[in-house]
Amino acid sequence: MERVFRHFQEDLDTLKARLLAMGGLAEERVRESVRALTDRDQSALDGVLGGDEPINDLHIEIDDRCFKLLALHQPMAADLRVIVAAVKINTDLERVGDLAVNIAEAGKRYLQHPPVKPLIDIPRMGEIAQAMLRDSLDAFVRRDIALAEAVLAQDDLVDALKTQIFRELLTYMLQDPATVEPSLDLILISRHLERIGDHATNVAEDVIFILSARDVRHQGVEPAPE
Repeated sequence: MERVFRHFQEDLDTLKARLLAMGGLAEERVRESVRALTDRDQSALDGVLGGDEPINDLHIEIDDRCFKLLALHQPMAADLRVIVAAVKINTDLERVGDLAVNIAEAGKRYLQHPPVKPLIDIPRMGEIAQAMLRDSLDAFVRRDIALAEAVLAQDDLVDALKTQIFRELLTYMLQDPATVEPSLDLILISRHLERIGDHATNVAEDVIFILSARDVRHQGVEPAPE
């Protein structure tokens, strides 16, 4: 019995490590897509567009690991919550990879035009979204509910920056019709970054559910019971 339990824990640790690896890949792709946009680096954007396969491969592998753990060990209570959450986190990370591709696609269109303005808020959004993603996965691995709740608190900042970007670009579009098309691409990129923040928030909510069995979706965060 002890051997079976040890084998289960080893498999669970491997699953967490693979999720961390996938999160690192997703975060790097977001970072590279935003950097390439800011630096007007066409070749780097092409690299993001053509580099989706490692994340897709990990997505399939992690799902397979989760389903095998469920089938072979039939875990209960806390362990079951971890594996179910891992399935959901895996999907969130795959979507982050897709959103990085979307940013790169919009970035390539944007680079066909003269710059509308210096890019300040979009790189800031990218940094916050990446940090949220990194912290939410760290919270998952370290079982850190306070860190997960801190991620949720960052979501409002990302939303505020998206609104600020929209308002500023709307002013440019009203003043100069030539800026409409590239400005719309920047607005679209800000929405993709907001969605990345949303996926990081999903991961943090799953961590809170794993550790406290509280479902905080749609209702904000309440203090954890002592």
